Amino acid sequence: MTRTDPQTEELEARLASLRERIARLRREVEQRFLGQREVVDLLLFALLGGGHALLEGAPGLGKTTLVKELARALDLSFHRIQFTPDLMPADILGTRILEQTELGAPSFRFERGPVFAHFVLADEINRAAPRTQSALLEAMQEHQITLFGETHVLEEPFFVVATQNPIEMEGTYPLPEAQLDRFLCKITVEAPGEKELERILEHTTGEAPPPIQPVLAAAEVLEIRSLVRAVVASSDSIQLVARLVRATDPRDPSSPEGVRSSLRYGSSPRGGQAILLLAKARALLRNRPWVAEEDIEAVAAPALRHRFVFGYDGEARGTQADDLVREALLRARRG
Repeated sequence: MTRTDPQTEELEARLASLRERIARLRREVEQRFLGQREVVDLLLFALLGGGHALLEGAPGLGKTTLVKELARALDLSFHRIQFTPDLMPADILGTRILEQTELGAPSFRFERGPVFAHFVLADEINRAAPRTQSALLEAMQEHQITLFGETHVLEEPFFVVATQNPIEMEGTYPLPEAQLDRFLCKITVEAPGEKELERILEHTTGEAPPPIQPVLAAAEVLEIRSLVRAVVASSDSIQLVARLVRATDPRDPSSPEGVRSSLRYGSSPRGGQAILLLAKARALLRNRPWVAEEDIEAVAAPALRHRFVFGYDGEARGTQADDLVREALLRARRG
């Protein structure tokens, strides 16, 4: 596929009208979440790629701040759910309330929970019990919930961002693999460097910045999501992603030694889908209507790092998922 193809020209024309708004959205968030451009970009890739994101980092690094600032920059309904050990599924999904009609007859009314929003922040998701965590499974995968035998479709776009703290383990419930697999990417928030820390301290201890004005509405987010799907991925790019996913399977004798000795299970096809969607979103935000190999390399670790199940040897050695992704990528390139 070349630049002169009609499909590519149409995509570029549609993108031109939204390019400035996308750039403004990024600027607005970056001005308030300093020193973490890669984190901001990955969160935007997940939003515009039509998936959900898991943010992991130590306390005080601004995970919740980032999500709230992004929500302010979008003209979407937003609900924050603070996960706690006593949180129940009904607190997320909603419940039925018994009322009396004007004639005095009993009647049930469905009271919607906070999951009924375009943008949902599941803050400290690993602090709630597994039954409460699983309440989000159907919503994240199928964009609907089923309660009391009735199905309620969630309004589009629907986007979930969950945060968790990897350090404090007391009183937490690690997310099961089935729920981790629902996240398009896992974004690791690292501590800022010295220069970035200076900027953060300067901007957060002075006068409050002016409020963010919404940049994108729901219809525009949906249009950009359709543009992301239209980004061209060549047969070579798809083949590379397929080889990468296969190279994370420890049962495959051609997989790297580190994968075979460290993992019990590698990524599923959903991991390959995540790589392509994130790569397409990255290409689009870089004004390219086609996927390049650099896009795949940039998003491979965030798309796959949470989809591995480590064996005893891998856990004992402290093997890092990102290292295994790099090994698998090298093997995939060789064919």
